[in-house]
Amino acid sequence: MAGPGKGLEGVVAAETAISDIDGQKGVLFYVGYDIHDLAEHATFEETIYLLHHLELPKEQELQELKEQLGREREPNRFVMDLMPSLAGNEKPMSMLRTTVSASTAKDPDGDDISEEANYRKAIRLCAVIPTLVAYYDRLRNGEKIVTPDPNLSQAANFLYMLTGDKADDDNARIFDLCLTLHADHTMNASTFAARVCAATLSDIHSATTAAIAALKGPLHGGANEQVMKMMTEIEEPSKASAYIQKRLANKEKVMGFGHRVYKSEDPRATWLRRMSKDLAEKTGDGNYFEISQAIEKTVMDEKGLYPNVDFYAASVYGYLGIPTDIFTTVFACSRVSGWTAHVREQYADNRLIRPDHAYVGPDPRQWTPITER
Repeated sequence: MAGPGKGLEGVVAAETAISDIDGQKGVLFYVGYDIHDLAEHATFEETIYLLHHLELPKEQELQELKEQLGREREPNRFVMDLMPSLAGNEKPMSMLRTTVSASTAKDPDGDDISEEANYRKAIRLCAVIPTLVAYYDRLRNGEKIVTPDPNLSQAANFLYMLTGDKADDDNARIFDLCLTLHADHTMNASTFAARVCAATLSDIHSATTAAIAALKGPLHGGANEQVMKMMTEIEEPSKASAYIQKRLANKEKVMGFGHRVYKSEDPRATWLRRMSKDLAEKTGDGNYFEISQAIEKTVMDEKGLYPNVDFYAASVYGYLGIPTDIFTTVFACSRVSGWTAHVREQYADNRLIRPDHAYVGPDPRQWTPITER
């Protein structure tokens, strides 16, 4: 019998009720709900509740969650004292890794690892991470921070803290949908890192820090940043085809295409393409969208590859005025909902995650004194 593929491909690492993928059909489910159904109807707050409770919320439950998120958005004083130095010296994902780790210092639940305390910590992390990202961006640009508005949704509040202006309903809804689409994606690298850490019974902040550290790597997070940089280099749609053909001829990767799991179109890309088109029409600036369309056509013609979630996310974030180098931290603003749900699921039925290995080193050898080597 053949063993597992490289990178644990084909290995079932955990049982989960949180999300599932059918890569052949291009289907993603959160707790049994098709992502297309959630994209059409759900808010991000409803999605957070769903991932953590495995059921959609009733009105009162949703209101309680919104109020809890609104209360928990402000970083503690210890973290706030770190922010100016981090904004001046660290890149975005390094800042986020450090501040999430540091947040344990003054967490109201302290060392309490009960199920109730871990849920409060999970929601606290969902609430505060967008604030950390927005504060960082404003501080590094010498701008006054914009404190959270507890009456706004997660999406609208982030755009408000980032830009200083209240987003219109259309932009807030589009960003809300982005957050829903990115909330969870089964056993991806960062989620697996979080579960491995949690399986040692380390705390939820440490597990989330491990997830952020994994997301920081360019083979997991950062693809949407590279897509935007690629479009900036292309400049205009008429140059896209030649640019992509040259990259392919040089055996260079075109970021935002292909996926380890999906063998057809990533269902999240379907929605992001639509949002990119809508924002292009709304702003009267079709450049990002038209370049994206030209790249997509060339890659499909040349390689038969579909765009993944990162490809059209780049132009959507660009149209929303989000700086390119914080795209990956914005991804974390959403994915923390899934990470923390998986961590709590791991705690609930825990076993230390300890894979086996296939040794490929030398056969047993005798020690040789240094004088005889």
